Amino acid sequence: MAEIIIIGAAIIDVIARPVSEKVFKTGSCPMDDICMTTGADALNEALILSKMGKNVRLEAVFGDDEAGKLIQDQCRKNHIMIEERQIHREIPTGINVVLVDENGERCFLTNPNGSLRRLRLEDIRMPFEDDAKILCFASIFVFPKIGADELLRIFAQAKRQGITVCADMTKCKCGETLEEMKEAFSYIDYLMPNEEEACLITGQSDAENAAKSFIKAGVKNVIIKCGKRGCLVMNEYETYMVPAKENACCIDTTGAGDSFSAGFICALSEGKSLKECAQFANECGAKAVGVMGATKWL
Repeated sequence: MAEIIIIGAAIIDVIARPVSEKVFKTGSCPMDDICMTTGADALNEALILSKMGKNVRLEAVFGDDEAGKLIQDQCRKNHIMIEERQIHREIPTGINVVLVDENGERCFLTNPNGSLRRLRLEDIRMPFEDDAKILCFASIFVFPKIGADELLRIFAQAKRQGITVCADMTKCKCGETLEEMKEAFSYIDYLMPNEEEACLITGQSDAENAAKSFIKAGVKNVIIKCGKRGCLVMNEYETYMVPAKENACCIDTTGAGDSFSAGFICALSEGKSLKECAQFANECGAKAVGVMGATKWL
């Protein structure tokens, strides 16, 4: 049975680096690295946690095509629990082209008709397993069909079962406000956005004030990823920065946030303190940026 349930997206990434604008003038450019790997927030987190020895269920959708078969093979190879119901034969599996510049920063080419944003509430098996201890919704605002009401149902079901609720997010895309997300967010035990995402949804200009807004909305613990500065941790009782790992080599930031979240969840599942969870999360994020691809560092 799964001790950790990860909900979100599962796709294929094709990553190239270092990419510059001159490719559009020259027609072709040699790259130092081009690779294809499984990707997206939920699958990245599930893979990392599984490689760390955790029993993980992945709740995601993908197509019945070659890309989907690669995802299924990766999950089975790494003992990640998936089911036949997650294969949607009417949609192609999402494939992202990830263009990484010389500083490790990324731009994405995405297929809006693929599986990346197609998860719906009815695709998620509830109630959850009796043995589940932690649930992580890997990226709020990715799925158009999962808004505040759907998140509320997911999180409330988890809390009824005594499951710890974690969540990450992307940038809000449709003018969502913290006020309209407030009821759903009040069920979150650990929220892990990056600074830009946190400021955008709260309307604040810095991580600390954004974290205060989340706490006021009912989030129990806020951990904001602040890049090279490390992460800001806040709850009702304390606020502190956990410095980033020193001298980290940045090659590719793809999946760094997912590695951070997976590291945090891994430490949390082992009963570590909040600060220890944040420290281990920082270490995992630093390792991730040192290699091409989101999960190759393990």
